[in-house]
Amino acid sequence: MPRNKRVWIPDTYYHVSSRGNRRDLLFKEEADYKVFFKILHNVHEKSPFKLASYCLMSNHYHLLLNTTEQPISKVMSMVNKRYADYFNTKNNVSGHVFEKRFFDKPIGTAYGLLEVSRYIHLNPVEAGMVHRAENYPWSSYRHYYYDSQSQLLNKNDLLQCLPSDEIGKRRKYDAFLNKTDENIILATVGD
Repeated sequence: MPRNKRVWIPDTYYHVSSRGNRRDLLFKEEADYKVFFKILHNVHEKSPFKLASYCLMSNHYHLLLNTTEQPISKVMSMVNKRYADYFNTKNNVSGHVFEKRFFDKPIGTAYGLLEVSRYIHLNPVEAGMVHRAENYPWSSYRHYYYDSQSQLLNKNDLLQCLPSDEIGKRRKYDAFLNKTDENIILATVGD
């Protein structure tokens, strides 16, 4: 039976996720994480996209991704294929690296963008890997928390969902992430 064709809405953020086959490790050591980022950079150069948040876990990853020129499926096909080729060559194995097609879901509201980003950034906390999101090295949250720059990350689209100046937006996002000020954000962002 053929698979359903993916629907792509240009200039819309999607929550994209992919898991290792049989829930096996995708990232076995630090070099694997770095290669994945290098692949993202290379794909970005050929097929530009916006990335609002990401988190690479040991056996899966999450991206909050927006494409305007190429469908999400084309961008993710390049990312997953290149990483699978690297992974199989490095580990001297063959076959499927990813469990199945990547998951993608469009995000239609500002609050939805914030909510999915919170989910992505809290993945290592929920898994018990760190106590606070800013302590996890393979997540974009560190760039929000420490206000550091990344060539891949587009923080503006997420932060513009929050009312305030630049410093206030980062503080509000931190409060939202840690659920210390969610009611204020709900009142200002809405649905």
